[in-house]
Amino acid sequence: MVGFYGGWIAGAVVVLAAVATAAIVRTRRRLVVVSVDGASMSPTLESGDRVLVRRRQLDDVRVGDIVVLQSPAELVNVLDSTSVWNIKRVVALPGDDVPVGTVPAGNPAVVPAGKLVVIGDGAISSDSRQWGFYAGDRLLGVMIRQMSAR
Repeated sequence: MVGFYGGWIAGAVVVLAAVATAAIVRTRRRLVVVSVDGASMSPTLESGDRVLVRRRQLDDVRVGDIVVLQSPAELVNVLDSTSVWNIKRVVALPGDDVPVGTVPAGNPAVVPAGKLVVIGDGAISSDSRQWGFYAGDRLLGVMIRQMSAR
């Protein structure tokens, strides 16, 4: 009788350990810690701040969210062919009217499908005002909290 319960408990421990490991792996795939470099989101975020980002698709983003996304193709680092990551605030999503002054002249008045308009909170920011629409498929995710303060 003791052997039966001991085996059952050991089996339960193995199952619980497997479930816990799967949960940790799943969480690590969904959450990313990002370090802020630069002043484009100042005063909201300063260089050196760390933020927790939940991986999201464009459909899960809302106006006002702070997002991490790859820069437009024009900003790819030509020295090592890597993209530069940006952290910006969303001001318009697909189907929204384009806010005045947020994209260069000559663009459509409505945000096209698969695109978004982002700007930095800071006085100096390289964002949609210079580069136009950002591609939604280059979105890493949405900031869910600041992990370290200045």
